[in-house]
Amino acid sequence: WAAEAIQKIEADFNRSADTHLIPLPLPGFDGIDLYLKDESSHPTGSLKHRLARSLFLYSLANGWLRQDSTVIEASSGSTAVSEAYFARLLGMPFIAVMPAATSPEKIAAIEFQGGRCHLVDDPTRIYFESARLARETGGHFMDQFTYAERATDWRANNNIAESIFKQMAEEPHPIPEWIVCGAGTGGTSATLGRYVRYRRHGTRILCADPERSVFFDYFAGCLKGQPDASLTLPGGSRIEGIGRPRVEASFIPGCVDAMVKVPDALSLAAMRYVSSRLGRRVGGSTGTNFVGVLAVAQRMRAAGEHGSIVTILCDGGERYSHSYYNPEWYAACGVDIAAADATLEAILQGFASDSVQFISR
Repeated sequence: WAAEAIQKIEADFNRSADTHLIPLPLPGFDGIDLYLKDESSHPTGSLKHRLARSLFLYSLANGWLRQDSTVIEASSGSTAVSEAYFARLLGMPFIAVMPAATSPEKIAAIEFQGGRCHLVDDPTRIYFESARLARETGGHFMDQFTYAERATDWRANNNIAESIFKQMAEEPHPIPEWIVCGAGTGGTSATLGRYVRYRRHGTRILCADPERSVFFDYFAGCLKGQPDASLTLPGGSRIEGIGRPRVEASFIPGCVDAMVKVPDALSLAAMRYVSSRLGRRVGGSTGTNFVGVLAVAQRMRAAGEHGSIVTILCDGGERYSHSYYNPEWYAACGVDIAAADATLEAILQGFASDSVQFISR
């Protein structure tokens, strides 16, 4: 059964095309080329499709999944959508344990794939609830926050890093100066950081962290020789898909060269800006990444450096119609849209460089 399951996943991969690399001009940053790796074009609509595939193959190869297993995952939404897809492909039941505040569009997407949603009011309890359900059902808790960094083959096998460098080969600056990503599990930043070292590239990895997350502070402590893996926050991130209320096992600070801490209002202003430039909606985590792009682009411009920057377009904005693209949501959250847009414009014009915290090795 396991051999047949792996064959089904590999066949599904062969039916899927690679995701696009989209150039996006950066006015005012002459000689600096920006590219968006559009992960929204996966069959399940987000970057997490890669992770879900890797987690299933890892679990199958380890002998953790049986034909009658119930698959369980703790997720803020996108990973669960993708895992529900692969569970259905293998004919397995799937339960997503998610914060109650998860967007209804993501819940509907999970249910469309045949999954069931188990909502919890306290985002920090999703791990414990997932483990409990696994015990009660005799199923398997995939645990993306532990296994994301090790389930992906970071040397090759068409991981996101290998794909980026292959697609950049014919560009004016084929080796990016920076690759910018966010951290949910930390798996993507680990894959990127390991790959560029393994291939001996000079590319640096910037990790953009949202307002309600501990990763930035943990990274800062690591740089000072004072790592504190016990850091916690009382609630979850408002930017779905990235940021965590605790330090996750898959976040490897040694794979990251720099980090920025981005206020949520600024992430969402950047999301709207990128959407307007592309002519289609993107998610909030793409906005967080774009602020990270501006942080390193400003530093390159100040140093007179030319080159390329690649960042991740994590998912589409259709999953956030009720929130990030709803004026009533901003009012309820007390977010000043006009002020955030003005701050972003100032950054684009070369001002307000202190609007985000930046730290590097």
